[in-house]
Amino acid sequence: MKNHAVSKWGGVLSLLVGLILGAGCGQPAAVSSETEELQSLAVARTRPRARIATGAQHSLAIRSDGTVWTAGDNRSGQLGTGGFISSSTPVQAQGLVAVTAVAAGRSHSVALRSNGTVWTWGANGRGQLGDGTQSTRAAPVLVPGLSGVNSVAAGFNHTLATKTDGTVWAWGDNFRGQLGDGTTTSRTTPRQLPGLSGIVAVATSADTSLAIRSDGTLWVWGMNHAGQLGDGTFSNSTVPIPVPGMTGVVAASAGASSVFAIRSDGSVWGWGSDALLGGLVTTPTRIEGLTGCIDIVMSSASSGKVIKADGTVWSWGGNEAGQMGDGTKQFRSTPSQVPGLTGVSAVAAGHDYVLALRSDGSIWGWGNNRDGQLANGVVTLNAVPAPVQGGLTGALSVAAGDMHSLLLHHDGTVWAWGKNESGQLGDGTRTTRPLPARVPELDGVVAISAGGGSSLALRHDGSVWAWGQGRDVPHVVEGLPSIVAISVSWSHALVLADDGTVWAWGQNGAGNLGDGTTQASATPVKVLNLDGVVKVISATGLSLALRHDGTVWAWGQNADGQLGDGTTENRHTPVQVQTLTDVIAIAGGDSHAMAVKSDGSGWAWGLDYQGAGMGSVESEDLLPVPMSVTGLLDVVSGPGLGMATTTDGRVWAAGSNQRGQLGDGTTASRFAPVLVQGITTGVMALAAGREHMLALLPDGTAWAWGSNSDGQLGYGEPLDKLVPGLTQLP
Repeated sequence: MKNHAVSKWGGVLSLLVGLILGAGCGQPAAVSSETEELQSLAVARTRPRARIATGAQHSLAIRSDGTVWTAGDNRSGQLGTGGFISSSTPVQAQGLVAVTAVAAGRSHSVALRSNGTVWTWGANGRGQLGDGTQSTRAAPVLVPGLSGVNSVAAGFNHTLATKTDGTVWAWGDNFRGQLGDGTTTSRTTPRQLPGLSGIVAVATSADTSLAIRSDGTLWVWGMNHAGQLGDGTFSNSTVPIPVPGMTGVVAASAGASSVFAIRSDGSVWGWGSDALLGGLVTTPTRIEGLTGCIDIVMSSASSGKVIKADGTVWSWGGNEAGQMGDGTKQFRSTPSQVPGLTGVSAVAAGHDYVLALRSDGSIWGWGNNRDGQLANGVVTLNAVPAPVQGGLTGALSVAAGDMHSLLLHHDGTVWAWGKNESGQLGDGTRTTRPLPARVPELDGVVAISAGGGSSLALRHDGSVWAWGQGRDVPHVVEGLPSIVAISVSWSHALVLADDGTVWAWGQNGAGNLGDGTTQASATPVKVLNLDGVVKVISATGLSLALRHDGTVWAWGQNADGQLGDGTTENRHTPVQVQTLTDVIAIAGGDSHAMAVKSDGSGWAWGLDYQGAGMGSVESEDLLPVPMSVTGLLDVVSGPGLGMATTTDGRVWAAGSNQRGQLGDGTTASRFAPVLVQGITTGVMALAAGREHMLALLPDGTAWAWGSNSDGQLGYGEPLDKLVPGLTQLP
């Protein structure tokens, strides 16, 4: 299996302040071979940039598991964490899965999911979030009434989206006609641009918008105070107009007062008013000395970056913050190569800083860093490229079964260790392994899950692979549509399709497959009466789903009230968990369930045995409907215990602790949450096994604690750990 993880999660297109991001797939019914070639070039050359995006002073990146990680300024909630605390190390945007493209405006952020829906957060004073309000959002919200989207772009205070049918939709600030709808009226919800079709890529600067058609022509609208529309005038345009003479365009980008484009022959053209042009130029002019170029980005600080076909980056223009990457702060009037940086597939430029994505999946940044937007753990300027922190070059996620562990590496490979009597390590043997070993013949993986003696992997092509339960090597699960998320427990598996439906297989004695029966199924069945789902959780005999509207749905085992519907009756089809709205995270254990809302409040229901619901009641209380607990950021659950991360970067745990799985240095069970020792820098991912826990830290290392009877902690010794220890990764 060839690894295509990077190209898969390159997605469609993303763009932020002063920079183009992407390509769509819209195409007329009949096109010439030349048009097809131009469209193919536009798509291929802009798609990787969707993985990274830069706002004025904040950054976004998509990990290969489809989650979004952010860093930098957060005064308007643009990091999507649910709060307003800025961060110099990557933090996860809440509630987002299966993301294929990101974009960033001055202080707002945009994400496109694989099911064609758009999610936004951050500043919203001009309606740029598209949710029908002007309210700031510190966590992602769905843009209503918008589907079938394949690319997104963001200006200062407006947002663009293209659909698979080649149409363009816009919302937000429109004072200078940048929405292209023939008016200067701002919009808080998306509106289609009339008369514009066959679009394969959009871009925007501050208040100027661009679109590349499948025939290679470039269309522009909005601000034109410096001639950036390229038509020889200085008049704004409220509708798209073609740039005269610009054909064969495969990439384009706009700065504060200029536009640059790359043609299919690798030449670069520019117009507008910019030091990069040597003055005022109101019609397209070729930039001498630049050849073999495949992509370009501009910033609002009069600096430009081009990527050449050989993977090098060339830069020129403003350099007061070191954004040339050459170790100086000197203005460059002609392009020069950024030293020491090769294999680059995408570049994003903020106001005065730059991010570059290399073909090995690593992200490098340079320039201004006063808000931590370079995500390297400090707030000092970098005049030369330095790697971004946050595990973006190492481990991506972890998963825990009863007595085995899985780890997803950034290169799309899966590593496993621990108990193997059911083949759950996927190596073709039944040999227990105390150290991580690669699962053979499996690559291009974007998500993993483990439960009981079972393991699941989701590949970039939407296929699901399973092993364990008597199968010693991974095999593809037949009969599924394209899948975007997976979850497996001791009893059954749940997977989420890109159309928002849920599919299940395995044991079904409590109705946990959701097909209206109690009959087990070895092949996937569709969960009835449920769509619009964004996350699924499989626990023992229990199934949970989070819908895009923030509601939680449950089905299956309910003897302890773990369905949260106010009863203790099993349900064979999904029922809504009572009183819960605006939920962004869910988790389930053997007899309880947990949720976190967008305001950071935590909720729990079911059997609160030994504090497994993160509460403080010292008894076995039955909670058939959710009750509020401590303020949380995210939650995971295991049998008889719960763990939660908080906004200060710490991890708390409560419940059973016979093998030290709470990580507090003792084996005493806890009714009230205790602090997991040794983890103070935050975590990117948590996983709960039956009696062992895993945590992935921002530096890409994996830590484990609790039971180690089968080597499931992965550090090569047969002893339990009462506090987190470093797993020995290759």
